[in-house]
Amino acid sequence: MTIENRIQHLLSQMTLREKIGQMVQTHSTSDANKDLVRQGLIGSLFNEADVEKVAEFQRVSIEESRLGIPLLIGRDVIHGFRTIFPIPLGQAASWNTDLVEKAARAAAREVAPTGVRWTFSPMVDIARDPRWGRIAEGAGEDPVLASAMGAAMVRGYQGEDLSHPDSIAACAKHFVGYGATEGGRDYNTADIPERTLRDVYLKPFKACVDAGVSTLMAGFNEIDGVPASGNAFTLRQILREEWKFDGFVVSDWTSILEMIVHGFCADAREAAREGTLAGVDMEMESTCYLDHLESLVASGEIPQARIDDAVRAILRIKFRLGLFENAMPAVPQAPFAAREDDLALARRLARESCVLLKNDADLLPLGKSMRSLAVIGALADSPADQIGCWSFDRHLPDIRTPLAAIRDAVGEATEVRYVRALADEPAQSREADDAAIEATSSSDAAVLFLGEGERLSGESHCRAFLDLPAHHLDLVKKIHALGKPVVVVLITGRPLTIPWVAENIPALLVAWHPGTMGGPAIADLLFGDHAPSGKLPVTFPRTVGQIPLYYNHKNTGRPPIEVERKMPMGTPLDPVGFCSCYLDAETTPQFPFGFGLSYSSISYGPTEATVEGDSFHITAQITNIGSRAITEVVQLYVRDLAGSVTRPVKELKAFQKISLAAGESRIASFLLRPDDLAFHHRDGTYGPEPGEFQAWIAPDSQGGTAARFTLS
Repeated sequence: MTIENRIQHLLSQMTLREKIGQMVQTHSTSDANKDLVRQGLIGSLFNEADVEKVAEFQRVSIEESRLGIPLLIGRDVIHGFRTIFPIPLGQAASWNTDLVEKAARAAAREVAPTGVRWTFSPMVDIARDPRWGRIAEGAGEDPVLASAMGAAMVRGYQGEDLSHPDSIAACAKHFVGYGATEGGRDYNTADIPERTLRDVYLKPFKACVDAGVSTLMAGFNEIDGVPASGNAFTLRQILREEWKFDGFVVSDWTSILEMIVHGFCADAREAAREGTLAGVDMEMESTCYLDHLESLVASGEIPQARIDDAVRAILRIKFRLGLFENAMPAVPQAPFAAREDDLALARRLARESCVLLKNDADLLPLGKSMRSLAVIGALADSPADQIGCWSFDRHLPDIRTPLAAIRDAVGEATEVRYVRALADEPAQSREADDAAIEATSSSDAAVLFLGEGERLSGESHCRAFLDLPAHHLDLVKKIHALGKPVVVVLITGRPLTIPWVAENIPALLVAWHPGTMGGPAIADLLFGDHAPSGKLPVTFPRTVGQIPLYYNHKNTGRPPIEVERKMPMGTPLDPVGFCSCYLDAETTPQFPFGFGLSYSSISYGPTEATVEGDSFHITAQITNIGSRAITEVVQLYVRDLAGSVTRPVKELKAFQKISLAAGESRIASFLLRPDDLAFHHRDGTYGPEPGEFQAWIAPDSQGGTAARFTLS
């Protein structure tokens, strides 16, 4: 019997109340909820980490409910389960989809034996505002990069066969536009024109659907006055009718009930109606569906067919996961022991996620034969902070901090002088400052760990200011004044505004929140056992006043004039020098999207474009003109010079990682098809338009030499 036949057979046996039960999700393992499971009135349990409790609830559902339908157990496995990989923003900085897919596969393999067969990941919200705390959970500001990362995670979690015991269902979130919330404030309004919604914010979700993602989660935000959990345009028209998605949609935590607070619904009954009719199949945590759907069907306000469609989608995923054959976790479980392969993978992904932003006079890599090295900063030896947000199942014994890894790397011949300064506390002791200065002054070099701890990043952890704390910067300046070689390692969940550090400290490495093996990964780079290859997945602004600041912006009719910033000399009657810029800040970023250095110099030859059938062959010669082998992320950007609607100044279209030996040259080659140039037109149609284009093969979004080509 096919899965669809099994679904229909089961549906035919279910009462309306039992169908509604499949649409209910709770996180509590209370006795009251166990009784609801027994009655068939809960379809999913989430965020319960106790395997014995999970097993008991699953047993009750299978053995004591009338129809024996298994529960779908979910968990926030965002960047690892026991073995924690870099935060997703850091993973995106690797630009390595193969490693990202392997990391998701490792996470699925670790969590599946607990009975958890569903993760609320990947988050593929496009984020152009680093003040937003949840930027840490996604892939940054670009839809092409986010699409590649999201699809890789889906493939990793779900594997080749979703019913395999080591596979888990993925959930692309938050559908849609959550990353565009005003002011970078969580849960806030998002006002997105439909063309921008389709050309930017929806693209990564479409990539996840094309990769076979099992579920989607509706966002907390509203779009054009309609909350995402009650938005029939996105959930039904786009997702179901246009994309033919056949999995199910879950709300975010109480987001159905919160439509009342939005001012969109008058009460819980109306919220249940709007959420169900819009296309949210399962309600997370709140009980609007359980309390009101039965009467809404009885009154004719919700068709019975809509309930059947929702339950059919939920059962489809349960059948595809093989839960009807194999839902019970093994109890008791053996104590967790990380696989050496997974720890090696975590180390490599953390290493490739690090981005070298500055390296004056080739200060890095440091030598291992120094007499002494100062290591300054609480973040050098803080396991929780290096792990980052959404990592509550981490296996603490496996975490290796930078301090421990640095000591291992240099051995006993080098004295490592560690000072716990630069802590998160509002004020640090004068003694800590003095000790940091003394340690640096008596050492050959210093490595400073700056940034933000885990508690400053993630959901509902948004920031109005992205500067380093003033007392941190004061100490950094004092250490810099000693004249010693100084390296800064930035541990962070987002871009920070660090103009003084960027302009004065000779070497700067962004490590994000790098996960379980972040320490060894950082040490690998500091001492040259490996060369950095990461590139920024998001723009680093100079100041929060520039935000939103992203590379693929529009040009405007008066773009910034590339001259020294000064007061414009004209007047509104004679607007000489009037342009889209600030009087008191640059318009350019501190570091652009796609930027990242290595331990060798790279030369990019001119971009060339040749016709190949109805497509274009875009090439450039890339040469490693340095003395050591490296890996380079080569990026292809395109600009449509004139369209029926205005187009961005640049758009990433593709990328590839290439390895180059010292002195080696290679031709980087991309095939650009007409569909790669498509966008939504004024009449709503989608496709490319004939005209003139520019293409850049470049090391980042500001580099490269353009080639022109014409699409007929």
